Amino acid sequence: MMERLRLLETSFYEYRQTNQVANAVSAISGIVHQYMDQQLKEAVREAVQIQTDQIQDSPQRENDEFLRNIDENMKNVLKGLVKTQVKEKVSQNDEFFCNIDENMKKIIKGQVKSQVEEQVSHILLRIKESVNATLEAEVLTRSSHSSRTSYA
Repeated sequence: MMERLRLLETSFYEYRQTNQVANAVSAISGIVHQYMDQQLKEAVREAVQIQTDQIQDSPQRENDEFLRNIDENMKNVLKGLVKTQVKEKVSQNDEFFCNIDENMKKIIKGQVKSQVEEQVSHILLRIKESVNATLEAEVLTRSSHSSRTSYA
């Protein structure tokens, strides 16, 4: 009977070990299933996040592109306006300086003419004075000759 008890204990011990192995094996599939669920949930969460980011990024990219286009168009329009205004100002400046040149020429001509007239008047006055002095001297010389001749 002792022998039988020992045999039963050994069988029971082997059964428990076998049962533990069976429990461990069955627990492995649960652990693997739980791990797979966790990995799948994480992959789905990441995929959803990526998709959400792309959905949000797409309008943002379009908006950024739209704003870049507006900015570029504004720069081009402003460049055109500046070029046009610069050309107009250059043309106005050219016209202004041309008018200044003409006015300066007129002023200088007037001043030169006035100075020449003044100098000519002064020279004519000196010539007149010189001619008058010469004529007076001539008249005096003739009159003194004629008075000598008439007394002699």
